[in-house]
Amino acid sequence: MDSFWVQSAIGAIKAIAFVYDIITLPVYLVLQKPWKRRQDSRRVKAKIVRNDDNELTYRTTDPPRDVHVKMLQENIDTLEKVFNYVAKTYTSKRCLGTRQILSEEDEVQQNGRVFKKYNLGDYKWKTFTEAERTAANFGRGLRELGQKPRENIVIFAETRAEWMIAAHGCFKQAMPIVTVYATLGDDGVAHCITETEVTTVITSHDLLPKFKTLLDKCPLVKTIIYIEDQLQKTETTGFKEGVKILPFNQVVKTGQDSKFEHVPPKGDDIAIIMYTSGSTGTPKGVLLSHKNCIATMKGFVDMVPIYPDDVLIGFLPLAHVFELVAESVCLMTGVPIGYSTPLTLIDTSSKIKRGCKGDATVLKPTCMTSVPLILDRISKGINDKVNSGSAFKKSLFKFLYQYKVKWVQRGYKTPLIDKLVFKKVAKLMGGKVRIIMSGGAPLSADTHEQIKTCLCLELIQGYGLTETTSGATVMDYRDMTYGRTGGPLTVCDIRLVNWEEGNYRVTNKPYPQGEVLIGGECVSQGYYKLPGKTNEDFFEEDGQRWFKTGDIGEIQADGVLKIIDRKKDLVKLQAGEYVSLGKVESELKTCGIIENICVYGDPTKQYTVALVVPNQNHLEELAQKHGLGDKSFEELCSSPIIEKAILKEIAEHARKCKLQKYEVPAAITLCKEVWSPDMGLVTAAFKLKRKDIQDRYQHDINRMYAS
Repeated sequence: MDSFWVQSAIGAIKAIAFVYDIITLPVYLVLQKPWKRRQDSRRVKAKIVRNDDNELTYRTTDPPRDVHVKMLQENIDTLEKVFNYVAKTYTSKRCLGTRQILSEEDEVQQNGRVFKKYNLGDYKWKTFTEAERTAANFGRGLRELGQKPRENIVIFAETRAEWMIAAHGCFKQAMPIVTVYATLGDDGVAHCITETEVTTVITSHDLLPKFKTLLDKCPLVKTIIYIEDQLQKTETTGFKEGVKILPFNQVVKTGQDSKFEHVPPKGDDIAIIMYTSGSTGTPKGVLLSHKNCIATMKGFVDMVPIYPDDVLIGFLPLAHVFELVAESVCLMTGVPIGYSTPLTLIDTSSKIKRGCKGDATVLKPTCMTSVPLILDRISKGINDKVNSGSAFKKSLFKFLYQYKVKWVQRGYKTPLIDKLVFKKVAKLMGGKVRIIMSGGAPLSADTHEQIKTCLCLELIQGYGLTETTSGATVMDYRDMTYGRTGGPLTVCDIRLVNWEEGNYRVTNKPYPQGEVLIGGECVSQGYYKLPGKTNEDFFEEDGQRWFKTGDIGEIQADGVLKIIDRKKDLVKLQAGEYVSLGKVESELKTCGIIENICVYGDPTKQYTVALVVPNQNHLEELAQKHGLGDKSFEELCSSPIIEKAILKEIAEHARKCKLQKYEVPAAITLCKEVWSPDMGLVTAAFKLKRKDIQDRYQHDINRMYAS
């Protein structure tokens, strides 16, 4: 009976919507000019500049825009010149903001457990002039401590205003910074510090205790500078003798009275030795010059529209080249950056005290950067919220979602539905976000569509690597398609080269396919102390530097790149079918029950298997359905009944995603622990470390194939 009433009510709403469409269509047609939006979306973004049977080279059809031209006019070719220019241009405008922590309090949960939560105040801001002056003082303070120009220095800290200030202090003294992920394991951190032969490390209050054990592995380190905590006093005893432990602000004060002059770097000088997160073994240091960073910045400002009242919320790791370049673009264009953490980002984040607002609600950002993992979580969060509602609410949301998608594809906006329904979802991120830039991994088309639809914003996907200073392609913000990574930036060329082994050729129909090569000023000088690997992956041609990405792409009729595979992720099964493990994983990750997944293919077998980290809430719901509500999470992961039920859900989801039968895992193992960078099973950017996962779960892989 309920179902009948729900269907009747939805039928009535559809009838009202139909009448509304007839009345308003002429008005929207005149005001919104949808044909222009469709035209902009379909326009050609790149042209072929070199063509033969083995390779195709594409170049953008777009000219440089205002900020790019301004950077050329002002001769800005180093990051040091960027900060000098913006300090003069935006003097008293807000630059870098940090949220005040008023106190940390115990909060009793409904189940009786007690958690520590933050009581937070407002954002405190440094102006562009103050930020530049602090950076200059910090740089001189380093010189007073004996650090010399062109000597490497490590920044091992979480994303925050002091990270950016420290980096620019180093740039002012031509000191290359070595960036190390805050989530990297001890061995990885020790490797980065010892390989680059640094004597000074900049870290934070939270990470300083790690050095009680780390210093034994890093004999050259003589000075550690820590960024103070807002509430707690930092414990500086118990460290190796002979190592100076100094607070950040003391170094800034020392620099105020210093007579050391700036040592401006040159464009070709190394700005950053950025350690890749190392999805295949030990992290590699990528050499990024000032010129590399400036090139990608020029490319980004040509693709992403920026307005004077924009505000960015910064929470991704600054040790990730994508976040560093995105924040550098904000500095260059006078956009304030308010810092946050995943633990305090939204009202429901785990460290936010009940009744206190999350960072996004207080800051009201207009721009943010993200990675697919976070967007997938937001997408699952929206689905969970919708599914927990009544049958009527679920049906209504489904109708309104499909209604909006249909009209947006035709080039229209849907202001009434946005105001009544979707803007409420958008309040999650402060209500003003107009653009999210996603990078670091491929974004699934379903997540892309859902985030864009439900949060009423532009979601721009880009493609790049640490080795290309994150520059390569960026989606045109007017592009209405999903699952593609955009046309080439104005600062680089994109080339497809035949990969015969995988049957990817530039002569393939309907679109040319092949390994993606990137050439231009954004391409790195190579790997630190790895000449063999550098010569293998990089080459020079006609005065241009090129990088072989190992990714397989196709370039569609409008000159837009779509990543369709990865050489290393391709497995040929016994029957001769190729399976792209990465593609299968990115499709299955959008299944509600899956928190994380690693697909494995044995070339001597006819099918793939998978290791699955299940989503705890979904797992408990599934357990209730099968009468196993009294079992613990660990017991459920070992239950053959649950395993079978999840395998069925995966098969259904794979069918929706149009995966081939041989691509769908035929057996799974449920993993009891969540994979984190600390465990060494995923990188700091949450990419799978296949080899490490395989080694850890080899017994389970053998069991799945034996069954």
